[in-house]
Amino acid sequence: MLEYLAIIFAFLFALALAAFLLTLPKILGPKFPSAAKSKPFECGKEPFSLPGGNSPMHFYIVAMLFIVFDVELVFLFPWAVMFRELGIFGLSQMAVFMGFVVLGFIYVLKKGALDWE
Repeated sequence: MLEYLAIIFAFLFALALAAFLLTLPKILGPKFPSAAKSKPFECGKEPFSLPGGNSPMHFYIVAMLFIVFDVELVFLFPWAVMFRELGIFGLSQMAVFMGFVVLGFIYVLKKGALDWE
């Protein structure tokens, strides 16, 4: 249990530091709102129009798919580093993993999530 004490301390320290850094600007920051400060600002000029409407859902889907398929690199890098030590067992395990990744990619393509129409 004692070996986990450093991990718990680091987690609590990071949590306290994040909370401190998020509240510090609210405490020390100037609070003089005005109509001019509340207006939208775009490159020093008045904006042509205010943004309106919803963003297309397709951008969010592509972003989530990028995250999902990018996470596979987290698993590929340690495997590539230890490739020789893992031998045929490691190769077969990575083949199964990559098989699931490819099946997921094929599913995404069949659903049309990557079509830009």
